[in-house]
Amino acid sequence: MRYVDFLKATVLLSASSATLLAALTVVRVASTAEPALMEVAVGWWLVAVLLGGWLGRRHAVSPPIARLLADARMQMSLPELRPGLTLINRLWPLLFSTLGAAILGAFLPQVAAVAAGFTIIWALAWRRQDAAVSAIEERDGFRFYIDKTPPLAPIRLVRTRGLMAG
Repeated sequence: MRYVDFLKATVLLSASSATLLAALTVVRVASTAEPALMEVAVGWWLVAVLLGGWLGRRHAVSPPIARLLADARMQMSLPELRPGLTLINRLWPLLFSTLGAAILGAFLPQVAAVAAGFTIIWALAWRRQDAAVSAIEERDGFRFYIDKTPPLAPIRLVRTRGLMAG
C-alpha cells in the first residue's frame, strides 16, 4: 500500500471514529437527559478541533514521518500490495480503542465523548501529511510503500522508483 494512501485512510478512519463516538454520545446523553454532560462534551470537542487544527497547520512532513521516509530502504520492485491487511495491521489500535470506547460509551457516555475528542485531534493533526509526502515523492521521483511488518513492530517503508516529473 502506498504510504500516501495509508495517511489519507488514517485521517478518514479517525474522522469516522470521531463521528461514530460523537453520535453515540449524543444519542446516549439525549436518552439520559443530562444537559451538563452534553455541554462539557461539546466544549471538549471544540477544544479538540482547535488543538488538532493547530497541530496540523504545517504543510511540511512531521519529524517522525521525515525520519521514516529517510530510513526507507530502496527496492527495485513493488512490494506486495495488500491494502486491507495493511490497514488492519497498522491501525488495529484505532479499531480497538473505537470499539472499546463505543462499548463503554453505551453505559458511560463520558468515555465516548472523551474518545471522540482524541480522534478529532488525531484526524486534524494528520490531515496535511499525505500532501507533504506526495510533494516529496514528486520532487525526488520515488514512491513510498508500507513494508510488511508484524502488528506490534514499528512501521517500515520501502522506496521505489516513481515517474519523474517532466
